[in-house]
Amino acid sequence: MARVLLIDDDAGLREVLTFALEEFGHEVESHENGERGLSALEAFRPEVVVTDLKMPGIDGVEVVRRVKETDPGVPVIVLTAFGTIADAVEVMKLGAYDYLTKPYNRDELKLTIDQALERRQLLSENRTLRARLREKTLKTDLVYVSTAMEGIVEKVRRVAPTDATVLITGESGVGKEVVAQALHAYSDRWEQAFVAINCAAIPRDLMEAELFGHVRGAFTGAVRDKPGKFLQAAGGTLLLDEVGDLAADLQAKLLRVIETGEIDVVGGQEPREVDVRLVAATNAKLEDRVRDGHFREDLFYRLNVIPVHIPPLRERQEDIPALWDHFVRKYSQGASVRSSPGLIRALMQRAWPGNVRQLANVCQRMVLLRESDVLGEGGLRAQSEAPKEAKAQGGPAGLLGTLPDDGLSLPDLEREVIVRALAKHGGNRTRTASYLGIPRHVLSYRLEKYEIS
Repeated sequence: MARVLLIDDDAGLREVLTFALEEFGHEVESHENGERGLSALEAFRPEVVVTDLKMPGIDGVEVVRRVKETDPGVPVIVLTAFGTIADAVEVMKLGAYDYLTKPYNRDELKLTIDQALERRQLLSENRTLRARLREKTLKTDLVYVSTAMEGIVEKVRRVAPTDATVLITGESGVGKEVVAQALHAYSDRWEQAFVAINCAAIPRDLMEAELFGHVRGAFTGAVRDKPGKFLQAAGGTLLLDEVGDLAADLQAKLLRVIETGEIDVVGGQEPREVDVRLVAATNAKLEDRVRDGHFREDLFYRLNVIPVHIPPLRERQEDIPALWDHFVRKYSQGASVRSSPGLIRALMQRAWPGNVRQLANVCQRMVLLRESDVLGEGGLRAQSEAPKEAKAQGGPAGLLGTLPDDGLSLPDLEREVIVRALAKHGGNRTRTASYLGIPRHVLSYRLEKYEIS
């Protein structure tokens, strides 16, 4: 049974149709013109509208338009004389579900209404499923209680529905990719792909093909066509992580993509249009790189339309307990693992130079290596990440010795530590980065910054 709104200026036909619709088991409200029929929409809330096409005053065309403006999910069936079928086809372009010619066929009327109601049900179920999927998608890994992060999330929510380019900055490990994923989840592109690429992790000679794709035979080893990250993210969001490490020629090509919306596939003949929401992230100060001539100023302004800076964890320590609980639940896989108050206090007292990533790593180790389901301060000390040599000398203070009275240069000190660590590991960047407790791309940036060969 469904509510059917019937609109027809022919009193006799209206009476016959009402009788037939009620026999089909529907609740019917009928009106003799479009004006009265439309006025009943809000109160009657029909599930199907059956309307004549040719009526004085508000005709069937206007009825279809108004119904679709009020509730696009309500199917409208138009009744028309044989000579006005062309008009009926035209009105279907406005959103009418179907049309029936007069004199109508009873079985055809019943079948058309049943099909219209079935379609309405399917559309309703589809909207429900899409809403549930969106709700699930919006459950990102953004965990915070601090005012600083609350402001960032509010900013992300405001700019997400737009296509404005966003530049996310912050130290390594603060959660730049998580914020980028939230930006995608809150956008109208949430059903499409979110693709991330680390610009510092891919060799320069392969980066162009990774970004823009290549065709078969474009270079040695290109045995088949391969879509790049831009095409993989078509309709969705592309995150360029560590964008400051892009080579100069790729910066120029990226600028062209932003300006034209087209990419040049390596080895391809014609440019290809792409529809991508671009998000960039970096732990470097791009303003400094622009001044040093290592980053294009015009590209910087194109990327920095909406700047989002994520403060380090040491500047938002109130987030540490919430993040820790989140990671405990994540890594305990349903086990009843809890943390002692002493552990939480100890966590709050640490500087966390590796930020959220370091906190997550420590949590994972403690959960996996735990001897009981209560995580305590002792377990944190046992899982300390401080190098053994530093421990033997009393930590960082022992490494430095006595600080000079006339001051010291922190950049020079950092450079000296990197040089000595490289020498200690035979120039191996991967082992040096691991020894210093930083990602390899951060070490690469420091080597370039301090001109260390």
